[in-house]
Amino acid sequence: MKKSITSISKLLIPLTGILSCFYAGAQDFTFSQFYEQPLLRNPALAGIFTGDIRVSLAHRDQWASVTTPFRTTSLSIEHKLPVGNKNDLVTVAAQMSQDGAGDIRLKRTHLLPAISYHKSLSDERDSYLTASFMGGPVFSQFDPTQLKFGDQYQNGSINQGTMQTIKSSGYSYWDLSAGLSYNTSFSDKTRFYIAAGLSHITNPVITSTTGSVSGFLSPRMSVNLGIHAPSGERGHVFGFADLFTQNGSKQVLGGLMYGINMREYDNGDPDIFYVGSFMRWGDALIPVVKIEFNHLSIGVSYDVNISRLKVVSNWRGGLEMTIAYRGFTKIRNSMIDRVRCTRF
Repeated sequence: MKKSITSISKLLIPLTGILSCFYAGAQDFTFSQFYEQPLLRNPALAGIFTGDIRVSLAHRDQWASVTTPFRTTSLSIEHKLPVGNKNDLVTVAAQMSQDGAGDIRLKRTHLLPAISYHKSLSDERDSYLTASFMGGPVFSQFDPTQLKFGDQYQNGSINQGTMQTIKSSGYSYWDLSAGLSYNTSFSDKTRFYIAAGLSHITNPVITSTTGSVSGFLSPRMSVNLGIHAPSGERGHVFGFADLFTQNGSKQVLGGLMYGINMREYDNGDPDIFYVGSFMRWGDALIPVVKIEFNHLSIGVSYDVNISRLKVVSNWRGGLEMTIAYRGFTKIRNSMIDRVRCTRF
């Protein structure tokens, strides 16, 4: 019996190593402060902010208490431009991200330009229908020297090199996403958006040492909501929610933040302090604090793990930090000179 288990282990160890290289990348990563990375949620959310330029950086460090940390960094850039003689707009954007995981140091790098067209639906208020596309290359690499195979094990320990041949230390593919969104404002300055999107339209194909593998990254559908409402003379309420479905799995994220003006300036741009909480259903509770000043915002969140892994993680999940700049470029045809534009 012991000999049989040993034989099976020698087969499973190399198989698991190879599969983890080529299929661990088939899972989409997400941020707890997901509202700060709109292009990762849905490319149709590009440009839905007050201003004409937004730059947002996020970094996440997860599962350090359980295993080799999963680290993810993301940078998004959006710039709105007026088109035509009416109130229509175009947003040119880019999403760049890298995540790394596991003992084999598997990394994915995304370089995804995006473009959105915002069609004005009203001359009396900010009301827009947006169509957007985002696509580009994705590169993945791993460290083959960190793979462990059955033929390396002798007398219960690793004491020799492997005879296995690793022909490639990575792969790449092209990815494409698309989305539609509707955003509008009301007389009490409440603003609202709803969006739907489809990611991985290209049904990516990778080439491994055993040949091409298609459909390793299933299409993902999303529904996204956001609302910003005033609360009294100095308060703000923000709410965000996402629903993702992919290959039979479902993920729900949502929550609220309350912000209060700490200091107001003559130009109407206040310093705001936010506190709130979000939830990734069945996975984590996420307290958040954020401060916004001089067009710059800094946010910090921490995942309190509530999944079945909490027995091992001791309720610990991941620390996340975001930094975002949002404002006007103050150049000719800037959004500051327009009567109507996408705002949030």
